[in-house]
Amino acid sequence: MTLDRGTVARYATGSVGTGGFSTLPGLVLVYYLTDTLGVAALAAGLIVTLAKVWDVVIDPVIGTASDADKARHGTRRRLMVVGAVALPVFFLLTFAVPASWGPGAGATWVLVAFLAAATAFSLFQVPYIALPAELTDDYAERTRLLTARVVVLTVAILAFGGGAPALRTAVPDPHAGYLLMAAVAGLVLGVSLYVSAGVERGRRAPSTPAVAARPRPAAPAAPWYRRSGAAYRDGIEALRASRPFRLLLVTFVLQALATGTMLAGAQYVARWVLHDEAAVTFLFAALVAPAVVFAPVWGAVARRVGKERAFLAASVVFTVAAASQVGLAWAPGAWVYAVVAVAGAAYAGLQSLPMAMLPDVVSHDAATRGPGRAGAFSGLWTAGETTGFALGTTVMSVTLAATGYLSSRAGQDTAQPDSAVLGIVLAFSVLPAVLVALSLVTLRRYPLRRADIDAARPAALPEETA
Repeated sequence: MTLDRGTVARYATGSVGTGGFSTLPGLVLVYYLTDTLGVAALAAGLIVTLAKVWDVVIDPVIGTASDADKARHGTRRRLMVVGAVALPVFFLLTFAVPASWGPGAGATWVLVAFLAAATAFSLFQVPYIALPAELTDDYAERTRLLTARVVVLTVAILAFGGGAPALRTAVPDPHAGYLLMAAVAGLVLGVSLYVSAGVERGRRAPSTPAVAARPRPAAPAAPWYRRSGAAYRDGIEALRASRPFRLLLVTFVLQALATGTMLAGAQYVARWVLHDEAAVTFLFAALVAPAVVFAPVWGAVARRVGKERAFLAASVVFTVAAASQVGLAWAPGAWVYAVVAVAGAAYAGLQSLPMAMLPDVVSHDAATRGPGRAGAFSGLWTAGETTGFALGTTVMSVTLAATGYLSSRAGQDTAQPDSAVLGIVLAFSVLPAVLVALSLVTLRRYPLRRADIDAARPAALPEETA
């Protein structure tokens, strides 16, 4: 099924919001806690991790609720709209800690507000990830759809990663600067998510009739605890029954952990290694600008050699580039931007290719076991992604604590010990390289090829048109 340009554009627009929310907390939240509110590094990392663990708990439930919405109403839009409206409010509150509050009270405020923001984001993200498998049943069209999404995603990461620090420093008071950043970013997040939430409007997806014919067990009339239990059972069953999904998910989580660690370290590298807080904008430009160019390139490579081989190549390039950044420990300088640019070119593949492979896994499962589980798959996928990024922040904060990093409140001058600076470099280079190298073990065992997906399509069509 060929997708029109409007559908592709509207779906990709959602990545402005998903890219922004995935980038900003990892980039600035721990730094906001340690260097503005004076929260200890380990406690700051724990706050972000707890919010993401909460995501892991609720994402399967949201996935099952989204499947039930799809079966009952033929659309996943309802939860997406709720998330789009609520996210800007709670994102703003996350950075609205009163300046007079101490570290303990500020940390509690951030934890509660960020938990709510993470919940709102999941209400959009889980059904959003389920959509590609339902918008088209064509192998190449899914690659086209997800390539467009990643182009927008990388532009959003560049805009948020570079623009947010600039907004934060636009006013002299750090607390007011973070509030300005959160207000502008939150507005952009909400608008982009709301626009994308209507992507199904007026469309009849290939799998919609089959899904409607086989609603999931989580009936709306059942008590909430039964619906939650069904959600976790659906998720466990999806993991148990689909070997391709297990392997792809483990690969993606390891890589999310790697990129999450690098993301959390970028602000610290800029300040304590390159000695220029504004350098974080250049680091993001070096990472994301090549990704915008190379996302279509990886799509072309995937069409020629297969998604899984292109994904493997991108992962190897990223591993080598990340490991090369360890030279910052001995010779910090502008040369790092060139190495980060190589990592950015590979990063485009690490984002677009697994996301294009996930709908193939979902459609293969539907063809072999019956449709109606897209939400369960997307719920687990979102939980895995958020876990990876959260643990990346945890890895960074544990490294800071273990190497003697000194937290400070806004306006205080602090000098970091050499051990802390070395820890920042290692968390930005060697640790991500090792994690992506580990992900190659599961990626090489991923079994699905284009022939498998194409062979499954005829078997799925009778059910879809029933």
